[in-house]
Amino acid sequence: MSEVFEGYERQYCELSANVSRKSNSFSASDSEQKQQWLSEIKVSLDEADVLIRKMDLEARSLQPGVKAMLLAKLREYKADLGKLKKEFKRLTSPNADQAAREELLESGMADAHLASADQRERMTMSIERINQSGERITESRRTMLETEELGVSILQDLHQQRETLLQSHKRLHGVDDAIDKSKKVLATMSRRISRNKWIVGSVIGVLVLVIILILYLKL
Repeated sequence: MSEVFEGYERQYCELSANVSRKSNSFSASDSEQKQQWLSEIKVSLDEADVLIRKMDLEARSLQPGVKAMLLAKLREYKADLGKLKKEFKRLTSPNADQAAREELLESGMADAHLASADQRERMTMSIERINQSGERITESRRTMLETEELGVSILQDLHQQRETLLQSHKRLHGVDDAIDKSKKVLATMSRRISRNKWIVGSVIGVLVLVIILILYLKL
């Protein structure tokens, strides 16, 4: 709870108790003391009015949860102040009927004022709830957009990775073809080498036979 509000509240309670005590003892006092008390009660009621306005401003500046609690308490203080003012009217009015009529009129105006204040308070709270709902919707929309952007980014990354994999697969396929071609070249070379070996062997065999034949003829 606000310390400022509590300070105003203590001051109001002291004024209210002082006014109530003097009003209750008013009829038993003498004429001179009555005039003095009426003047003091009038000043106290004016000060109480100022404190009520200060408490109202302080309560409306706080967080919604605390504000609602303090405004409910403030309505009780306003009702109490209204009763003190009615009693002051009664004490200062020379005609009891006139005082009663004024009391009824002031009561109706006070009720209308309280009803209007309650309506304004409910309207303010409704506007605050609407604003909070709008903020939540805006935040949800922002989160949805961020999620959508993240999803698009992920899809783009996956597409790039797919392209990279396809290119890698093409390169691997090209390497396989090169390996196959190399195998074929090696096989051809191997066959040629084998054939050349047989040819060289045959030539060497013929030469050996010719040499042997020449040597035999000379002998």
